[in-house]
Amino acid sequence: MKTIGLIGGTGWESTVEYYKIINKKISESSGYKHSAKIVMFSVDFFEISSRIENKDFDGMEKFLTEIAIKVEADGADCLLICANTLHMFAEQISKEISIPLIHIADATASKIKEKSFQKVGLLGTKPTMEMPFYKNRLKEKHGIDVIVPSEAERDYIQKTFFDEFFQGKYTAEAKKQFLGIMDKLALQGVEGIILGCTEIPLLINQKDTTIALFDTLEIHAKAAVDFALSTGKSK
Repeated sequence: MKTIGLIGGTGWESTVEYYKIINKKISESSGYKHSAKIVMFSVDFFEISSRIENKDFDGMEKFLTEIAIKVEADGADCLLICANTLHMFAEQISKEISIPLIHIADATASKIKEKSFQKVGLLGTKPTMEMPFYKNRLKEKHGIDVIVPSEAERDYIQKTFFDEFFQGKYTAEAKKQFLGIMDKLALQGVEGIILGCTEIPLLINQKDTTIALFDTLEIHAKAAVDFALSTGKSK
């Protein structure tokens, strides 16, 4: 079994879900004889949020790259960044390590293509929804069109992340608002919706809506399990 490397803590609640899903799937696949081999670096979220607020993207890239190198040095055979937004640095980080970085957008695109969907909605932090690193990767690499909510709705989503989700608060009112935003995206013709922040699945799951949802946290964690149980190397 290969060792999975995780950069987590962004926030810690979703990282707990990564750990649970990965270990559960490894255990199930082995007849409950094994658990996962994991190297995890859990960051202080303040070191992430303060750099984002100050738009210190160069500092953030250097910070995450140094962590990735440490995770590889500690024996990881692959790397997962346990946050959609931080994948804005994925390509640069991948160049500085010799192990494969399992990209959350690529893993999600595979699931979207299994359903033959061509147009999806995207919910996430403002950088994930507005910057090109996520939407362009889905379009240019996988041929998937991406629609995001209105500017006012993006502002609401961002505020909810920082005022509630990143403080461990998941309210009925937030669920109502998010479902309303998703319904509006459905009216624009999206065939499914990417839950593009690993905290959103802690608020909403498939039981809450008839719209097809793509839980990036679960998809990403399962991709790590597939890698860990695979034979051979890839980079």
